[in-house]
Amino acid sequence: MKKQNCKIYLILHNIRSVYNVGAIFRTADAAGVSKIYLTGYTPDPAQKTALGAQKFVLRERKRDIGELIKNLWTSDVQIVALEQAKNAIDYRKFKPIFPIALILGNEVRGLSPALLKKCNKIIQIPIYGKKESLNVSVAAGIALFELIRTLGD
Repeated sequence: MKKQNCKIYLILHNIRSVYNVGAIFRTADAAGVSKIYLTGYTPDPAQKTALGAQKFVLRERKRDIGELIKNLWTSDVQIVALEQAKNAIDYRKFKPIFPIALILGNEVRGLSPALLKKCNKIIQIPIYGKKESLNVSVAAGIALFELIRTLGD
């Protein structure tokens, strides 16, 4: 069970697939995410894949992700990107500070270097196979449940 002051927010930035967005909403509901911010051209979730979870997870559309990040910083929210990057740390070694906002990016291009510079930390999930990354909805689930696990530590 999540502690009251340990809020988790998701920022879905330029995610193309309505199906990935729906799957993330389902996982976010299961993980007790406080709110999802849809930025860039991220679509609203599909009823077919969200299976009603979009009714239970608060969401807000924001035009300017930079302004959103500034506002979250003002509220002492730690901003963390989930991205393959040279300066990223293994998600299992990351020590979150709550409240936290986890940014997930485009399925092909990921998050821009300019956006990564605005984050407090960058975490990544190690990949051992030949493909370079996981599906964004799968990665979201792994990262969210690791964040929840750390609450018990």
